[in-house]
Amino acid sequence: MPRPKRTRWIEREPVCRCFCPQDGHSRQPTVVLTLDEYETIRLIDLENCDQASCAARMGLSRASVQSIYDGARKKLAEALVRGSSLRIEDGDCFVYDGESPAGSPARNRTGGISMVMQNNNKENGKMVIAVSYDREKEEIFQHFGKTEYFKLYEIEDNTVKKSDVVSTDGQGHGALAGVLKKLRADVLICGGIGGGAQAALAEAGIRLFGGCSGNADAAVDAFLKGNLSYQEDIRCDHHDHGDGGCGDHGHGEGGHACCYG
Repeated sequence: MPRPKRTRWIEREPVCRCFCPQDGHSRQPTVVLTLDEYETIRLIDLENCDQASCAARMGLSRASVQSIYDGARKKLAEALVRGSSLRIEDGDCFVYDGESPAGSPARNRTGGISMVMQNNNKENGKMVIAVSYDREKEEIFQHFGKTEYFKLYEIEDNTVKKSDVVSTDGQGHGALAGVLKKLRADVLICGGIGGGAQAALAEAGIRLFGGCSGNADAAVDAFLKGNLSYQEDIRCDHHDHGDGGCGDHGHGEGGHACCYG
C-alpha cells in the first residue's frame, strides 16, 4: 500500500497571501508557495531556527525540511528576479495557534478544504507523549503491532512532569491507535510500524516518530530538545502485515530487524 504522507504542522497562517509587482503588469506566471514552504522560511530565516528545531516544530525529518526549504528559496528567488506575482496556497498541513500542536484546535488544510481537528489536550504548553515500551530493557519496543506496554509522558512547558507505564491489555495492530487515542496521546515514538497503523494514527491526529531505538527516557528528552533521530518513511518491507501492524517475526538470533531495511 502507498506510504501515508506525513502531515506538516504550521504554527500560524500568513498575514498576506498574495504579493504582486508594484506596477501590476507582470507577464510572468505566478509563483505558488505552499504553506509548508512558507513555514520553513518563517522559522529558519525569520526566527533563526536551525533545521533540527524547524523539523521538530513541523513534525518532519530534517531531510524533509531541507528539501522543502530549498524549494521555497528557489521560488522566492524566481519571483524576485523575474518580477512574478507570488501567492501562498494551502497544502497537506495542519494549522494551529501556539507553540505546540497540543495547545489548541488545528485546521486541516488539504486541497484548500478547512476542517477542524480536536486535539486531546486543551491547555497551551501541555501534551502527552507515548512510547512503545519494553519494560525489561526500559527501551523503545521495536514492533508496534505487538506492543504490550506504552510509557506515557505528561509534558508541560517542554518539561516532563509525570511518566507512567500502562498496559495495552492485549490489543494489537490497528486497535493500538484507538488505545493511544483513549490515553490522550498527542505524539507516538516507536520502532517499526506498518502502513495501516500509520494511517490509523494519522486519522486519530497522533503525530508519529517511527524508526527510533534505545532508551525511552532519552528519546523523549531528545524529542523535547528537537534532535530526536527517527525515520520519516518508516515501514516494514519484509512481508505483508495485512492490517498494517508490525507483528512477531521471530526476532531471535538470525531474525531480521523489522522496518529498518
